[in-house]
Amino acid sequence: MLPTLKLAAVVGLAHGVLAAPQSSTATAPPSTVSIPSVTVSTSVPSPTAALSATLPSQAAPPPVQAWCIGQIFCAGSLLQTVNIAQLYSDSKTFVDKPTSKSSQQVLSDFSQFNLANVTEGDIVNFVDADFLGEGLELEGVALEGFNANPSFLNNITDPLSRAFAQTVNGFWPQLVRNTNQSALCDEYPGGKCESTLIPLNHTFVVPGGRFREQYYWDSYWIIQGLIQSELYSTVNATLQNFMDEIQDFGFIPNGGRIYYLDRSQPPLFVRMLSDYITASGDQSILERALPLAEVELEWWANNRTVQVKSPYTGQTYNMARYAVSNTAPRPESFLEDYLTVNDPTLSTPLTDDQAADIYGELATGAETGWDFTARFQAVPALGNPGLRTLNIKNHIPTCLNSILYQAHILLADLYGTSNATAASSHRATAASIRAGLLDLNWDPSKLAFYDFNLTANARNDIFTTATFYPLWNGIIPDEVMSSQSNAFGFFSSVNLVMNKYNGTFPTTFIDWTGLQWDAPNAWPPHQYIIMEALRALPANLTTNALPTPNSGSSTYSLIPSGQLGLTEDQLPGQQIGGSTKNITKTGPDADVNRMDGTVINGGNATAGEGWAQTLSREMANRYFTSALCSWHATGGSIPNFLPQLPANQLNITNSVGNTGNMFEKFSNLDVDSSGYGGEYTVQVGFGWTNGVLLWVASTYGQVLSTPQCPPLYAPVTATTGAAVGLKSSWIGVVFAVAAPLLVHASFS
Repeated sequence: MLPTLKLAAVVGLAHGVLAAPQSSTATAPPSTVSIPSVTVSTSVPSPTAALSATLPSQAAPPPVQAWCIGQIFCAGSLLQTVNIAQLYSDSKTFVDKPTSKSSQQVLSDFSQFNLANVTEGDIVNFVDADFLGEGLELEGVALEGFNANPSFLNNITDPLSRAFAQTVNGFWPQLVRNTNQSALCDEYPGGKCESTLIPLNHTFVVPGGRFREQYYWDSYWIIQGLIQSELYSTVNATLQNFMDEIQDFGFIPNGGRIYYLDRSQPPLFVRMLSDYITASGDQSILERALPLAEVELEWWANNRTVQVKSPYTGQTYNMARYAVSNTAPRPESFLEDYLTVNDPTLSTPLTDDQAADIYGELATGAETGWDFTARFQAVPALGNPGLRTLNIKNHIPTCLNSILYQAHILLADLYGTSNATAASSHRATAASIRAGLLDLNWDPSKLAFYDFNLTANARNDIFTTATFYPLWNGIIPDEVMSSQSNAFGFFSSVNLVMNKYNGTFPTTFIDWTGLQWDAPNAWPPHQYIIMEALRALPANLTTNALPTPNSGSSTYSLIPSGQLGLTEDQLPGQQIGGSTKNITKTGPDADVNRMDGTVINGGNATAGEGWAQTLSREMANRYFTSALCSWHATGGSIPNFLPQLPANQLNITNSVGNTGNMFEKFSNLDVDSSGYGGEYTVQVGFGWTNGVLLWVASTYGQVLSTPQCPPLYAPVTATTGAAVGLKSSWIGVVFAVAAPLLVHASFS
C-alpha cells in the first residue's frame, strides 16, 4: 500500500488525438488495434501581459486549508501569485506540474520576490526554473486482455454503427494509465520534489484531456463501456484503486490529486461493484470490498447528512447533501474562483466571511459533478446572477439521495445471507431515504422530482435531468405506476426534446447562464440515465403508442402543467436558416424533427412499438449520432465506411490534420457539435462518452440506424455571445452550433 498523502513528481501526459484504427475490408471493421505510446509535452507559459509588466495587485491570500498540505500547490501566496500572472489558459496546468527542486528550495526562490513589483517575466522564469511539465507521473501501459472484436459488436445490425462502435472500442488503449513509479517524489516535505499526484497501485482509465488522473463518477460510465468491451481485469483494477483510497482517506476523493481531498463526487462505488460482479461473476472481490463500502457510506452519513422536517407531512428524515468544508479557491480552478470573489467590476468588496462562503459553495459545486448550473443558485431567474449566488449546501439533491438509496439496497443484496443484520440495516436506511425523496422531492401534480431547498423550506421549480435519477435507482412513485398516461407524463420532456431539438437531452432548459451544466449542453451520463429510467418501467405501463399532440399544438402540450417551469416560448430555440432567427418556438412548427412514427436521427419505427420503447430507440440513435457526427466533423473517418471530410470543411472546426474528437459533452441543438461554456475549454478523450456509446451499441444495436450528419458551413458569431458558432444545414433546416475547437474558457 502506498503511504497516505505520498506526493509524486509530475510531468505532463498530452492526450493524443484519437485516431480511428485502420480497416482492411469494406464489410467488417478492423480486427486489430495498435497500442499507441503516450506523448509527453510541457505547456509553455503564455502570459497575456508583457513580460516587463508588473503583476496586478492582489487580495490577501486565503486561509491555509487543513485538508491540503504544502505551501506550493495549496492555498497561499505562491499559488495565488502564479495564477494572478495567468501563465496558462487553464489553472489546472500549474498544479499538475511537479517541482524540479525540493519544496524548501522552491519556497526559498519564491521568497526572493517583492510582490509589490514582481513582473510577468519574473514568474515565467520562476516556473520554468523550478517546475517540470504536467503529467509524467502517469504512464501509458499495455491494456491487459484488449479485444478488438468484443462480442457486443454482433448485436449491431447497421454496418456504419458497428464500424464506429469498434473504432470507439479501440480508444481504450489510449486512455489506460499506470502510476510511473520512477517519477514519484519522496514523501512530503523532505523529498527531492513535490507533486499533487495521489499515486495509485493499479491500472485505470482516465477521462482524457485535462482530466489526466482517475476520477470518481466518470469511472462509473467508463466501467459500463469496459464491461461491454470485456475488460474485466481493468474494471477490477479500477475498483481496487478506489478501495485503496477509501482505506487511506476514509472516502473516495473527486480525483487523483491531493487538491481533491476536501471533496468526493456522486457515490457510485457500490453500484460499480455490483455491476462488475454481475458481469464478471467474480465474488472474490467482496471480501475486501464489503467492509470498505461500509466505510464510504459511513463517511457520507457522518459528513454529508442532515435532518430535514418536511413542511408537507411533518415527518423528519436523514437526507444527504453536498457540503464541502473549504474557504479558499480550488487549486485546480484557482484563478476562476479568485475572480469570482474578487471581481474587479464590482464596487463593493466581499467580507472575509462572504468570500469563504462562496469558496465553499464553489468546491461543493465540484463535488456535485454539476459544476456549475442554475439548478443550485439561491434565486434562479431570467438573466445570469453569476456564481456568487450558489446555494448548493442548502439543497437536498434528488440525484445524490437516489444514488445513496440504491447503494444501500445493492449493498444489502451483496451481503446476501452472509450478514443478515447488516443487510436489514441497509434496507431500513434505504427505505427512509426513499420515503424522504417521495415526501420532499417528488411533486405528484407535476409528475417530476425537484431538489428540496432548505433555505426556502420548499421544493425548487427548476426542471433538470436529476428528475430521472430516482427511476434509474429503483424508486418509482405511485402516481407514475398508476397509469400509462402518468408514466408518459413523467417522460414527456424526452418526447419534446426528440421532436423540438436536433441533439440530445440538455441538463436543464435554462440557456441564459453560460454555465456548462445548463442548456444547450447535453452530457453522456444523463442520456444513459434517461434510457435506464425508461427501461425501469414495468411492461404494463409502456404498451400504448406514443401520444401525439392535438392539431395546432406541439409536443410541449403533452407535458404536465408546470413541470418544466417555463412557458413554451421561454424554452431554448432551435436556430435556422443562415441567420440568427429561431424556428417557430410555439405551435406544431416547433416540432421540426417529427417524422412518420419517429424523429430525425431517431432510428426506424417498428410496428407495435410501445411509447417507452419508441423514446428509448430515439434517445439511443440521437446519442450515437451526436458522438459520431461531432467526431466526424473534427476529422474522424473509417476507411471504406466513412470518408474524412475535405480540408475546406475541416477548416471550419480547426480540424485539418486531426483524426476526430470524442467530446465530454454535446449540444442539444446540433449533432455535429460539442458543448461549450463553463470554466475550461471543452475536453476530448473521452472516457464516459466512449463508455456510454459502447453501452448504447450493446443494448440498442439492433435498432441503430445509419447516422445522418449535417454538412458544415462557415463560422458565424452565436447570438448569445457565449461561444463561437457554426452554421449547419440539414433536411431544409439550418441551425447554429458551437465550434468545438474555438471555445475559450470563461471566468464566470
